[in-house]
This record gives sequence, C-alpha cells and structure tokens, in this order.
Amino acid sequence: MQNTKTEIQNLANKLFPEMVSIRHHFHMNPELSTEEYQTAEFICEKLDEAGITYSKNIGGTGIVAIIEGKNPLSKNIALRADMDALPVVEENEVDYKSKISGKMHACGHDVHMTCLLGAGMILNTLKDQFNGSIKLIFQPSEETYPGGAIKMIGEGVLKNPKTQTVIGQHVTNEFDAGKIGVRSGLYMASTDEVFLTVRGKGGHAATPDQVIDPILIASHIIIAIQQIVSRNANPIVPTVVSFGKIIGEGRTNIIPDEVLVAGTIRTFDESWQVKIHEKIAKLSSSIAEGMGGSCETRISHGYPALVNDDQLTAKIRSWAIDYLGENNVLNLEKRMTAEDFAYFAKEVPSSFYRLGTRNEQEGKISNLHTSTFDIDENSILTGMGFMAYSAIRFLTEG
Repeated sequence: MQNTKTEIQNLANKLFPEMVSIRHHFHMNPELSTEEYQTAEFICEKLDEAGITYSKNIGGTGIVAIIEGKNPLSKNIALRADMDALPVVEENEVDYKSKISGKMHACGHDVHMTCLLGAGMILNTLKDQFNGSIKLIFQPSEETYPGGAIKMIGEGVLKNPKTQTVIGQHVTNEFDAGKIGVRSGLYMASTDEVFLTVRGKGGHAATPDQVIDPILIASHIIIAIQQIVSRNANPIVPTVVSFGKIIGEGRTNIIPDEVLVAGTIRTFDESWQVKIHEKIAKLSSSIAEGMGGSCETRISHGYPALVNDDQLTAKIRSWAIDYLGENNVLNLEKRMTAEDFAYFAKEVPSSFYRLGTRNEQEGKISNLHTSTFDIDENSILTGMGFMAYSAIRFLTEG
C-alpha cells in the first residue's frame, strides 16, 4: 500500500489550499441543527464540481454521496461527517469569522465536512484502484435530539448498497495537529435530558408559613439526586447527573408557584440507565410530596453509548500507524460527552476516532463549544488523507 499512501498524501497536499478555502466558507456561514440548507447546497455544488453522484434531503438536510470503484456491489464502507453549528457568539478575530450573529462552528463540524469532501475528491480520483464502493454521509443535526443519524438510518442510508462499516472522526484540541486518537469498545456515554416541574404554592417571601416553597423543594431534590450517583451507581460504571437550568419566576419578595429544573444524565450502562430514570422520578416525587408540593418528571431519551468495534478499531490503529507513524497515534480515554454516531455503531461495526487540531504556538488551544475555538488547519491534511486511506484499506483488506 506504499504507492497508494504516497498518492493519497500527494493528492491531499494538492487539494489543501482549496480545502482551507472550503473550511473558511463553512466557518463563516454556520447553520444550526435542522437548518443546514445553505450548507447542504454548498456541499452539493462541490460534489457536482468533483463529478461525485449523491442524493440529498435525507433525514432532513442530509446528503449521501457514492463513489464506485471496480465491482461496486462487492463491499461498501461509509465515511461520516456532521454539518450543524452551535448557538455561540464567536470571539475569534480572523478573516473567516462567523458572519451569522450568535452562530458558530464551535465544535469543528466545519472541519469534519471539509475533510470528508477532501477525502471524497481523493477517493474519486483513485476509484479505478479499488474494488467496492464508498458512501460519504453528510449528516445534519448532531447537536440536537433526536439527531440526524437515526433519521438518516431510518431513511435507508446504510442500504442500497448495504454498508458493512461506518468510520467517523471528530476534532479535538487535546492533542496536536498531525495526530489522531483511537479507542476500542466503550468510548462515549449515553445521554438523556431530565426535566423537573416542581409545584408548590406561591406568595409573599415575608410570609413563608403561608406558602409551599417550590424553590426550597427543588433545592432538596437536586441535592438528593446527586446522592443517587454516589450511593446507588456502581462505582466502576461512570455516571454523571448535572443540572444546568433552574427557572423560578419569582422576585426578591415573591415566591413562585412552580420551578422548572433541567439537566442531563450520562452513563455507559444501558440497564443502569433505565434504573436511574426510575430512581430520579420516584425520589423527586416523594421529596416534593413530603414537603407539601408535587414534582412531575419528564426524561427525554438521548443518544446511546458509543461502542467502537474492537476489530475495526484495531485495524484503524494499524492503518494510522502506517499512514502517520507510531508516535502520532494516541490512546483515547472514555469521555462523558455523547455522539449520535452511536446509532451507526449499533447498526454495523463502526469506529469513531479523534483528529488533533491543537497548536500552542498559534494559540489554537481553546476547548470545543467555546467562543474562541479554532484549529491548526494543517489538521485538514491529516483528516482528509487518513479518511481516504482508511476507506481504501478497508475495501482492500476488510
């Protein structure tokens, strides 16, 4: 595969200036989940220019392109990138700063789309050198439940031809550009949203004996739920329950009738995931009733835990060492963040790895989901090249 690797690297270097320009376009024109209309149009324009066939409006604004090699029905691999931005006000002072007020590609999805387009262009150039076919999945709405992955799967994205595996990548500022990180097995947590409506009896804050204080009740509930994690969860199974929103429409001297509380539940164990839902509902209700009020619990099921296929991930590690060198391939730790790529992994053997984008000298060190997140754009070379290389290795070796 040495000649193929060299060809891919040369093509990536040739495409690099265009890919940087494409990334800047995505970054300047972010669109939120389910709203990726202009983003999808731009992707289709680039696929048309490259002569790559595609279908659009899948799972909303999603696109699936197909690159057919020799004997295209013999085997199929899919490469996936997400498309949506976040409701973040960008603070970077760069030429490609977001032009859309309050919206920003703060999670690197602009990079993901760019790398997938670049990989597609490379693979389309080399399509006479491999058997099988490759799908390019541009997926909307990763950042908002229920997510675009499950919608695209429901509309047949893994069929016609049948896909044997899906590979995805995600940027990270945890390590430098030019490196990737991999992990077999459990990698990212499941995530659910919990909503509590705590009801009492409002009134004047100066006469607490005449009210049933929902703010006090909500406070007791929040503290008690943390004890579910510390005293009911198996200590070797990571579990997080965090509340990020409390709304009590009172004033300094007015106790409201109700309080709204919202948070997230994350774990790696599906059976425990069900039990913790039950415990939260039961505990919240009993505390509220014991204090004279009531609590309604609603839990919205989010993404399942992401499990990387062991055999495929071992191959990706080996391919990465061959493509990048052993010193540039790192081991990832489990993370409590979540990804709807997990739905692909539940359907077919899949693997999700990290693409390093950090560059301390350039000041590219901010975390994902922050207003100053940015990347070392040399990571695009690594991202598009390795995606293309992985696809060909899979089709060649399985």
